[in-house]
Amino acid sequence: MSAFNSVKDWLNQQKTSVSEGISRFKNKEFMEAVVAGCAFVACANGEVKAEEKRKMAGYIERSEELRVFDMKDVIKAFSHYADGFEFDFVIGKGEAMKAIGKLKGKDEASRLLIRVCCAIGMSDGDFDDDEKQAVREMATELGLNPSDFGL
Repeated sequence: MSAFNSVKDWLNQQKTSVSEGISRFKNKEFMEAVVAGCAFVACANGEVKAEEKRKMAGYIERSEELRVFDMKDVIKAFSHYADGFEFDFVIGKGEAMKAIGKLKGKDEASRLLIRVCCAIGMSDGDFDDDEKQAVREMATELGLNPSDFGL
């Protein structure tokens, strides 16, 4: 009976591993878009604040679709996009918008991305005009009306 339980446990672990792998594959595009959007908002006013990073990390950890990702990978992706903005804002914006644009036509994911980016902008208590403009541009890129989000 012990051998049977061991095999059963192993099969359950494999099933979980495959499910997580499929989930990770299906949602990597969404994770990249969220991280790119967060970096765009965080860099919009020229300064990435700790509150903005914490808010993004907290969202990733709480999101059922995204918590399958290792936080090191999320931080690495955020740093990649933030570094692009730091190198050259226009180049960074182009890279971020490329990742964000992959959600166009996926209404639920697009709307969630915009709401997350609004929350990132408000995380330091000052959702300034530059940050709002960044979110407006993302909404427009995704085919959404910025006024639907109070922008």
